[in-house]
Amino acid sequence: MNVTATTSAAHPLLAQHSLAPAGNAAAPPAILTQPSDDADPALREAFTQFVGETFYSQLLGAMRSTVQKPAYFHGGRGEEVFQGQLDQVLAQNMTEATADRFAGPMFDLFMLGRPQ
Repeated sequence: MNVTATTSAAHPLLAQHSLAPAGNAAAPPAILTQPSDDADPALREAFTQFVGETFYSQLLGAMRSTVQKPAYFHGGRGEEVFQGQLDQVLAQNMTEATADRFAGPMFDLFMLGRPQ
């Protein structure tokens, strides 16, 4: 499965890295090494932003699906329209505040075995 085509439009830094399997299936797996601290900071930032916003937007969507419309003080269609934008802003702010705690180790695992 090659996701380069789908990620190249999303972010140019992610287009450089393909998740496609190597051309030779019989080739030995890459030797896992410790991730270097000199990894591209823009790539790390894009990875953290993607992971954080995806996680938090799914979290907020799941939380909103568990509650029903209140009997009083519901904002109607206007509330429904702008609720998605509010969730997006909340996801961005929560990503900036806390996503590096769980996206950092995920990025390190992502970079293992990648050519330097």
